[in-house]
Amino acid sequence: MHPAPDLRAYLRTLDAETLAELLHAEAERNPELRRELERRAAAAAKAGPALDMLQRLLDAGTQADLTPLARRTLDRLEHATTAERRRAIALYARACATHPPDAVLLVDWILGVAFHRPDWPEPRIADFAGALGERGLDRLKSTVDRVLAERAGPRRNVARRLAEQLAEVTGDVDTLLTLLAEEAPTPEVDLRIVRVLRAAGRHGEAVAHAARTLVHRDRPQGGLLALRRAEFRRNPDTATYSALRQAAGERWPEERAAALAALEPADAIPLYRLYVEELIAQKDVSRYQEAVRVLKELRGLHRRTETPDEFTHYLADLLERHRRKTRLVVEIRNARFAMPKAGTHRKADTMSA
Repeated sequence: MHPAPDLRAYLRTLDAETLAELLHAEAERNPELRRELERRAAAAAKAGPALDMLQRLLDAGTQADLTPLARRTLDRLEHATTAERRRAIALYARACATHPPDAVLLVDWILGVAFHRPDWPEPRIADFAGALGERGLDRLKSTVDRVLAERAGPRRNVARRLAEQLAEVTGDVDTLLTLLAEEAPTPEVDLRIVRVLRAAGRHGEAVAHAARTLVHRDRPQGGLLALRRAEFRRNPDTATYSALRQAAGERWPEERAAALAALEPADAIPLYRLYVEELIAQKDVSRYQEAVRVLKELRGLHRRTETPDEFTHYLADLLERHRRKTRLVVEIRNARFAMPKAGTHRKADTMSA
């Protein structure tokens, strides 16, 4: 006997028009369903104009206290769409920022939506931070910490999300990193950790984390490489490369670089540059020759991404930084690269400054 098909999964594969036709046909056969849908449609029809009016008043910069009106509008959106509810919450946050309600009442509303209205978008604490003030944020944190002490479950998952938002709003970087580190490792989590570290000015840790996650993931991640590329441009000195090498291990996986180059050539460029530096740092003729080979592949990547001038500037900078390594310079010249004119890298630095 074949198991019953997963109907919910199948419905998710259908486009909106097909779903609408199926639901309409069923409503024609089921009077109760039809009445419910008509009631929801009527409520949704009223939501749009009400939100439009509220937004016009806020945009006009009126000094009137619109917070009670925004709250009443929210309370009437029982059958509105998720997009309308999200918009209403954003408008309520704007009204609260101008005329803050009682902090305790606002906290209770945020917690009520977050914990007891799973069909509603969770309010973003950052949007309400000014209205909450220190008193409201402390009260919110107290409740969140209490729920975090509970055993695993849906409530604790909500509390974790709120705790992360609180840490971001209050600038508690270490707490935020601790919470993120406890999550299942995914590219999205790693990307967020790198961004948090960079925003806190902890660039070395950000680069080291990006290096570790890149090397130990089964698939190279373009987003992390993009962040690493930005870091290389900000601080392209040998100390950065040494930190990366220490974080990632003794040898960079060439096969990953090649695999990434085939899929995302632009994101592979910083990894190839890093590998060139690794080879040059070994101060061995055979490694210089290998570095030249990688440089040729790097030139090809720049051609594929239509950034040949960027390679020219990069090569000029490379020669300038390693001009005392005579044998390396000879190997590069023997490879018959289009040698950059004197001062090219200085021009590039000026342009990027």
